[in-house]
Amino acid sequence: MQELSIKAEDGYLLAATLFVPEIDMKKVLIINSATGVKQQMYFGFAQFLAQNGITVITYDYRGIGLSKPKKMKGFSATMRDWGNLDYKAVTEYVIKHYSDSSKFILGHSVGALILGMNQNSDVFEKLFFVATQNAYVGHLNFKTKVSAYLGFGIMQPLSTKLFGYFPAHRFGLGESLPAGVGYDWRNLILKQKSTDYLLENSKVDISKNISKKVFVLYAEDDAWLTKNGVESLLKSTYPKLEPEYHLIKVKDSEVGNIGHVNFFRSYNQKLWNIILNQIN
Repeated sequence: MQELSIKAEDGYLLAATLFVPEIDMKKVLIINSATGVKQQMYFGFAQFLAQNGITVITYDYRGIGLSKPKKMKGFSATMRDWGNLDYKAVTEYVIKHYSDSSKFILGHSVGALILGMNQNSDVFEKLFFVATQNAYVGHLNFKTKVSAYLGFGIMQPLSTKLFGYFPAHRFGLGESLPAGVGYDWRNLILKQKSTDYLLENSKVDISKNISKKVFVLYAEDDAWLTKNGVESLLKSTYPKLEPEYHLIKVKDSEVGNIGHVNFFRSYNQKLWNIILNQIN
């Protein structure tokens, strides 16, 4: 495990971690994190893949984890920055340093949504979408709809105005977020166009032109995700992708818990072979 610092084209330094296998299979995977999730969440999974010959790079978007500024209040960052600048910078690092390796990308939640914001997304041999969808509230079940309207319709704008950033941790939504990211998350949930709305405001949008195979993994017990939302993303936002869907059932987990992020926790390690087998 090696710590890296990768500079985005605007000069912002991103904290990244490189997992290097002892026996290199000439395959490299980038992991794009979910919103408010630090790269450490993926370390166990990354080490598992490295033990099986795959090089893995994890990183924190600006405003998250080790890429967070000393002061969050007033810090300017959006999800478009995550895609146009941060994800692009990591992809360029891989292209430069792993020119002779097969390249793969895993997008967890928002980490898949931002693929269309980077022209270099075409370099990947195969894509992996984990727990991702068009997150419009209309796709959610009733209980989650109520939480979404309360959380993003009321609490997100009020708390962001009060603190100068979105204190997502106070609502059980992961790391605190830059104000712009918080508002982007709000738009993903409350605007019917969802991901397409986000991409319309991006400097780059190749979402309608990416033509790759994508392995789409989602969990039966993910309260923030529905089959309609998953299919909407592939049909509307990424229409040229060739999806293979895989539903993980609760019984497949040794602890009966997968949800939106727990696929990557060590107690679900036996599930990690699902992705390993797809890479190999």
